[in-house]
Order: sequence, then structure tokens, then C-alpha cells
Amino acid sequence: MKIAADNLNALNPAVSGALRDLNPEPIKKLAMECDLPEVHFIDINPGFLSRRHADRMTFMVETVQDATRMKLILDSPDPEILARGLAVCREKPVLNALSLERHKIEGILPLAAEHGTRLVLLLMDERSRVPLSMEERIAIAVELRELALSAGLQDKDLIYDPVMPNLSWPDAEHHVREIVKTIRMLSGFSLFPEPAQTMIGLSNLRSGLRKKYPIELETTILALLAGSGLNIVLADVIQNGFIKEYNKIKPFCET
Repeated sequence: MKIAADNLNALNPAVSGALRDLNPEPIKKLAMECDLPEVHFIDINPGFLSRRHADRMTFMVETVQDATRMKLILDSPDPEILARGLAVCREKPVLNALSLERHKIEGILPLAAEHGTRLVLLLMDERSRVPLSMEERIAIAVELRELALSAGLQDKDLIYDPVMPNLSWPDAEHHVREIVKTIRMLSGFSLFPEPAQTMIGLSNLRSGLRKKYPIELETTILALLAGSGLNIVLADVIQNGFIKEYNKIKPFCET
């Protein structure tokens, strides 16, 4: 299993300030802090950008590439923002993410097909709703796969994200159980001709709730997901204790 750093996002005050001032130094510092032996990818998420500030994705990609050689994940619901980032990438990034929302199918899918990039398939419906059951998630996965293959992508290009809940959701525990089942189904041979690649945004779990829930909760769930065949975990890699706890469960994560 590979780790993707989820630290370069606009919810981070250091990142939002750097984007506002076009100051590369805080972004370079964060990128270098994330460049750890255990970390393979870095996710670049500038948040919602107005058309006037669409160049911020370009700024972030260029800044990160000057600071680290980690592989990039470009993260935005806006195809124009993703296109801006793609234009300055030195190597093909992963695009994050396609769901069944019409504007993403019409904008993000052709972009991935044109550039031959890997593409995250976010298992959310056309109303941006996260399904509860494994069966609903799998149905969306099948539909998104058919759309992606029809557009010219291949199975090896697709990464499925069943969408981690936040622990504030009243049915969060049920979602986690269904996600484990979904990862297990996707990573086996019972659904598609070959095991599918999967990713989960682990940092969503305790977002805004770190004083209430310990980091061990994250890593316990990560061990369950790794044992089910998870390929990529998107996490806050520089939070106190994460890498230490990850290394404790690393034998379960070597898929």
C-alpha cells in the first residue's frame, strides 16, 4: 500500500495564506516535510477557486515540483483547474476525481482520456450523495468504469475511492464497515477481470475532531482497509504520531 500526503489543501491555513499572497515558501516547506520515505504521492488541492484565481493550481504544482520529486495527485472538482495543473506537470499526475455528476463526466473524463492520466473514481452519485451500502457503492463503481472505458481509459488507469465519512456523521460506523467490504470486493477477482486499484481519504475521518478521537482510531481502521486490499491511503502524514503508528501496522499494508 502506498501513502499520499493530504497536507497541501486550502483548508490548511498555511496553504490558504500562501495562495492568497502567492508566496511559495510555506508550500515548499510543507511539501518537503511530506517528502518522507514512506510517502509516495502528494495531493495538491487548492480548494474552490474563482475563474480569476484559476492560476493558483499552476502556482501550487510548479512550487511543489521545485521542492520534491514525489508523484502528484491533482485534486479539484473543476476540470479547468485540473487542466491548468496538467499543463505544467513534468510527469503525468493522477487526477482526483470523477463522480457521476454530469459536469465532471463532461469535463474531467475527457481531460483524463486526452492526457492518458490515471483517474480517481469517487463513488458518489449524480447528486454528489455518498451511498451507504457496499452494493450501492459497487453499482456506482461499475457505472463509472463503463464510462471511463468508453472514453478510452483502461482498467489500469482507474482508482476507486469509496469515500470515507467524517466521524460526525450519525451513520459513520456503518459507512466504515461498508467501505471495508467495498475495498475487499474491488480488490478481488469477483467483480472485474483484474483486481481494481483503490484509494481512501483517511484524513476525512477525524477532520475537525482530533481532540475527541485519537490517531490510533485512524491507524486501526487503516489496518482493516489494508487487510482488505487497499492500495493508496490519503492521509495527513505530518500529524504527530502518524508515521510511527503506520510503521507499527506496516506488515498489514504491504499489498
